Amino acid sequence: MTDAIQERLAPYREEGRIPCACACEIAHGCGVLPTAVGQVADNEGIRISECQLGLFGYEAYGEKRWVRRLTTIPRALEGEIQAAQVGERLPCAAAWRLADARGLPRPLMGSVSETLSIRISECQLGCF
Repeated sequence: MTDAIQERLAPYREEGRIPCACACEIAHGCGVLPTAVGQVADNEGIRISECQLGLFGYEAYGEKRWVRRLTTIPRALEGEIQAAQVGERLPCAAAWRLADARGLPRPLMGSVSETLSIRISECQLGCF
């Protein structure tokens, strides 16, 4: 399976980075967990960029991250996030599920978490 992942990562070697969404598509296409793609990318010196939660990898756009503090958050959403926490952190996969279930852009979920001072954990690609 590593060979299939390496083959699909080939177009990203020259630039040395791959957007999170593309890495996740490779995982899906290869039938592996995203962490497998993250590990192969890391071994090949390819960095993950453009985190789908807006947490890192936006230097090409002049910003390290897109996460911003918001002025208000709907109470129902705050409750859902608190219920999905593991310890005092919100797993990346849980943040994605919440965003997708509500039809929210994933970077907005990153900003909601930032506003609530809840750290995102367990990156699905293994970045953190």
